[in-house]
Amino acid sequence: MDNLERVYKMPFGSVYPHYVTKVGKKGRTTAELHQVITWLTGFDDDAIAKHVEAGTSFEEFFAAADLNPGSTLITGVVCGVRVQEVEDPLMRQVRYLDKLVDELAKGKAMEKILRG
Repeated sequence: MDNLERVYKMPFGSVYPHYVTKVGKKGRTTAELHQVITWLTGFDDDAIAKHVEAGTSFEEFFAAADLNPGSTLITGVVCGVRVQEVEDPLMRQVRYLDKLVDELAKGKAMEKILRG
């Protein structure tokens, strides 16, 4: 299994607590994290909780998402990779989420994170 496949099969719920911890350490709330996830995916709090509990893979998570058209405005570097240059569509979506969580943790204003 290559790295892409490993990420795709990874349960969203296994990474979600790390997102909560990351933003929490910087004084941001789970509600703000959910606001970011909702903006990107269209999932409300209940849907996010169901995906976490169900062990939904990232592949299934993004397949079920209604991706925000503004997501194409997400640019920058995550893990040394420019998100806008990631060729694989699913990996680009995963990186979009990573980038939004990074921006939230870095204290960026919500209206800037949500590309509004």
